[in-house]
Amino acid sequence: MTGRMIDTMSESPNTPLPVVLAGARGHGRWHVENIRRLQHKGIVRLVGICELTPLTEEELGDLGTPEQSADFGALLDATGARVAVICTPIPTHTDLALTAAERGVHLLLEKPPAPSYAEFRRMADGVAAAGVVCQIGFQSLGSHALPAVRELIEQGAIGKLVGLGGAGAWVRDEDYFRRAPWAGKRRLNGVDVIDGALTNPLAHAVATALSLGGSTRAEHVTGIETELLRANAIESDDTSCVRVSTTQGHPVTVAATLCAEEADEPYVLVHGSSGRITFWYKQDRVLLQRAGHGPQESEHGRTDLLENLVDHLTAGADLLVPPDETGAFMKVVEAIRTAPDPAPLPDTAWHRIPGERRRVVPGIDGLVAAAADTLSLYSELGAPWALSAEHLPNEVSTR
Repeated sequence: MTGRMIDTMSESPNTPLPVVLAGARGHGRWHVENIRRLQHKGIVRLVGICELTPLTEEELGDLGTPEQSADFGALLDATGARVAVICTPIPTHTDLALTAAERGVHLLLEKPPAPSYAEFRRMADGVAAAGVVCQIGFQSLGSHALPAVRELIEQGAIGKLVGLGGAGAWVRDEDYFRRAPWAGKRRLNGVDVIDGALTNPLAHAVATALSLGGSTRAEHVTGIETELLRANAIESDDTSCVRVSTTQGHPVTVAATLCAEEADEPYVLVHGSSGRITFWYKQDRVLLQRAGHGPQESEHGRTDLLENLVDHLTAGADLLVPPDETGAFMKVVEAIRTAPDPAPLPDTAWHRIPGERRRVVPGIDGLVAAAADTLSLYSELGAPWALSAEHLPNEVSTR
């Protein structure tokens, strides 16, 4: 994947690029530490933080004294930032991205890039018209395992590509859905949020499976089936699966839950006619299994997406995750957005773990794995709560 080159070599490769971070708490703390790492390497310089409540000296540590303001546009103007990292609530992404783009500021925009396909297009088209570079923050797409797996597929190591599965079995307590006013919401004050299991916490499973299958752009998607359910008292889905039909002819099925019995590492499973490849995308770990050979395991490095953005701007490196290469993922977001609201699981389908304040769906760990293994939806695997739930499955054609 390559990004559009737009006067990027005007940035000096020897001068740290001034960066403003919007959203420095919650997941934003990861970006604070990553910027700290890159500042120590002389790659970037933190010049501003946009937060409703300024960071303390303790939170900043050795990052110096960047300007702090709740006014993003004014902060960009005052600091002369060349790059903005946006890690704010999902519904704010498009407007903040365009605020930066209008000022000629390049972007690292956290995933999901927008809560709807229309908002995504408004962002992507506006950024392109402004002539700035935008990187979407799917960190797993910076893994060096991706080109390694693609090479195995192209070499025929597992025969003909049949399909791809994704599995994410995570544990989240009830407080997770109270971490912010928008958490666990499909809409807030009439505005789309779409904070579901597949669109936010386990969005990487969807985006990575689509990427490994070569189905990254919106036009690669021909149809989407969804099964959206919830055990928690929320609006959005916490136990869901999706199956994407593609122009390449191989399906992409991803199953996810935040109500697992035990937390497990999420993975993508590449199915071939004579073998399979498992990619644990948080660990950059790959397992190749094929007929006539013993299993082969390998570990890979990863390119940080902010570092890649700077390399793109200063040295002409290919941009790893430009907006249009997440168009297929955004089609999935749109299908989930327009689907009927997630069906509540019956009380008999889940229980609380004493002392842990979390809800568990018995048997869901095995169902998630089976969905990735067979490219099936929960209802096709015989899950009684999926078979009995109203509105399941929901199918959307993108043609």
